[in-house]
Amino acid sequence: MGKLLFNVLAMVSEFEAGLINMRTREEMKVAKANGGLRGNQPKLTVKQEAQLPELHDAGEYAMTEMA
Repeated sequence: MGKLLFNVLAMVSEFEAGLINMRTREEMKVAKANGGLRGNQPKLTVKQEAQLPELHDAGEYAMTEMA
């Protein structure tokens, strides 16, 4: 009897996990369609990234200072 109970509980929890995954994927599709799913944004702009090697080569700043 105990084995049957644990199997039923495991089946229900697995079903719930599947529902959560399905809802999450649907919400991500909606967010992506609305432009809300963009991931991590870069810390520096392209212009700032291009300027870093110039500053280092000129000797104005050390690598640790620029980091």
